[in-house]
Amino acid sequence: MDVVPVDVPCPVCKAEGQVGMMTHVDEIPYFGEHTQVTVLCNACGWRQTDFIPAEGRKPGASTLVISEPEHLRSRVVRSSSCTVRIVELDLEVKPGSASTGYVSNVEGVIDRFMDVIIMVTRQAYAEDAEMSDIKKLQEMHTTLLELKEDPIPNSITLELLDPNGHSQILHADAELRELTSEELADLPVGPESPVFDSSDLSE
Repeated sequence: MDVVPVDVPCPVCKAEGQVGMMTHVDEIPYFGEHTQVTVLCNACGWRQTDFIPAEGRKPGASTLVISEPEHLRSRVVRSSSCTVRIVELDLEVKPGSASTGYVSNVEGVIDRFMDVIIMVTRQAYAEDAEMSDIKKLQEMHTTLLELKEDPIPNSITLELLDPNGHSQILHADAELRELTSEELADLPVGPESPVFDSSDLSE
């Protein structure tokens, strides 16, 4: 992909003349045509990727109860405005200022949660946290690890909530719904992208 210069300062290091943009149009089965937009800074290495569907979408939630091993192979499109939840474990990842989009599968999303749990557990040991807190973290990790067994002993619910409607779990068992007004009021929308002139996207 060619990098197109963008006449805006880097939102992180404020360097001028160092920001570029790459776009790539692709077709994802069951999701449709989308444009992958990556904005990057050559000075500090900042990078932000997002996915924009060709057709406009409403704010929505995509939910999958993971109960079968084949669910782990389901494609996941997660934009930078998406909040990811594992309902039964009360785990949630909200989009922050450095949030970026990605295309993965359900197993990849679960692995991301497991990596964070391992990191937090190590930190808890280092800080002499309460053993009850450490045990809870270990139980969460075990529950997620068991999703890779066949059969899966305990199903869990993966939920994507996206105010921009750019995220989805691509499986026949996944359920789609519109976000409630309360959810829309509470959900963060992720990082603000630099403002581009329309000519930047057409080059």
